[in-house]
Amino acid sequence: MIRPVRPEDGEELAALYTANRDFLAPFEPVRPPEFFTADGQRDRLGLQLADETHPFAILDGDAIAGTINLFSIVRESLQSGTIGYWIDQARNGRGLATGAVGEVLAYAFGDLDLHRVEAATLVGNVPSQRVLEKNGFERIGLARRFLRIGDNWRDFLLFQRLADD
Repeated sequence: MIRPVRPEDGEELAALYTANRDFLAPFEPVRPPEFFTADGQRDRLGLQLADETHPFAILDGDAIAGTINLFSIVRESLQSGTIGYWIDQARNGRGLATGAVGEVLAYAFGDLDLHRVEAATLVGNVPSQRVLEKNGFERIGLARRFLRIGDNWRDFLLFQRLADD
């Protein structure tokens, strides 16, 4: 259901982001125009890999249906990371995000030996909260004015999953 994102995915990712631009706008920061190009996606992948981000494509058959990233990894006594994900609007509600989160958790707690994985959702993003809850995440708090989306700082709910849960 997931696989690492590759540089050759740039075209497909750019097309998918472009097709979902309006759908994602209420959930994500404002993106520069180059974000929606194949070169922009390849550049983004290079930066992610240099920053110990683990980007994955969420697959629907052979097609990319979205992405899930494991990022902000802190080692030593914390052993923690954060996930973020999205699914193509036309493929929402089919369990793709739920499955992808489960696979990334197995990778995080197995291969990367993390102790904790966290996630944040907009307060009103109930479908994303359900994805996290189905994967054993617990709600741990509210982050006021956590992320700027458009011109507004928005509140997010915080979730965590521990390796031994």
